[in-house]
Amino acid sequence: MHRCQIHARDIILLSLFRGYAIKLTALQALVAAIEEGSLRAAARRLHVSQPALTKLVRELELELASPLLLRHSKGVRPTAQGQVLFEYALKVVSELATATELIQQMGGQMKGNLNVAAVPVAMMLLIPETLRTYSRAFPEIQLRVSEEMFVEQLQKLRKGEVDMVVGGIPEGLPLGEFITESLMETRMVVVARKGSRHVRAKKLADLANEAWIYTGNSQQTGYVSRLFETHGLPPPPAGAMVNSTLALLALLGSADLLGLMPEQIIAHPLGQNIVRVPLEETGLALSVGIIIRSSSAVSPAIRHFISHLHRAAHQIR
Repeated sequence: MHRCQIHARDIILLSLFRGYAIKLTALQALVAAIEEGSLRAAARRLHVSQPALTKLVRELELELASPLLLRHSKGVRPTAQGQVLFEYALKVVSELATATELIQQMGGQMKGNLNVAAVPVAMMLLIPETLRTYSRAFPEIQLRVSEEMFVEQLQKLRKGEVDMVVGGIPEGLPLGEFITESLMETRMVVVARKGSRHVRAKKLADLANEAWIYTGNSQQTGYVSRLFETHGLPPPPAGAMVNSTLALLALLGSADLLGLMPEQIIAHPLGQNIVRVPLEETGLALSVGIIIRSSSAVSPAIRHFISHLHRAAHQIR
């Protein structure tokens, strides 16, 4: 292990690779060069001269005894070794930024970024009110909310690309990997557009051959399949597959398709064009809550966001 002096503006990361001393500024230079595809653009982004940035990347290449960038007429692109280091460097830079924000927040400076992944159920029920109250209380926290299906969101959480997932809490989450906290209980009920012929159905089996909207990437995923399996029925035909609340509401309101929605949405302005199909079956019970990585530090920003989620959930119970 090299013996290095650690300066405040040039942190030395000794644990990234055993036996190597790698400067954070050099990692940032590599990340910028690969993301920008140009040394000139990367230097401009980091507010350094191009020769200085080139020197930082060259130091990395010498330290690792491997080429990291390929120069071509339009800029640069990573070598195979450069791509590996780039992926690890992203995590290092992100984790350090998170640690810095956490320390500042512990000192009372509520600044930084908060990345939240919300599945459609949460986006409809909880996120709007939570964003309204949280942004008012902490205007210097930059919120980023993404909406995708649960599988994609869980992968982002594993990679550290988001700080938390808000949505239905599934069974079988890996023990020890995640921490969950319930916000509210709801029920996914069968809905159709107003005036639809489907509202005359009495049993779920009556709708087994009709076209349904699936929230997911296949008929094997999502709440529709789970509802039918619960009642011993095969999944119904897919009329459409969507991965956003807006698409789900638009199709339900304009096409003669069936779908599942949280029962609270029917009385919400968002559900003004849809009605519940009065079936004998009561629907699919669902616990909506928060999922975070058990290994991640829960910052004050995250704790306050969870509190605001609880307030939003209380209003719609």
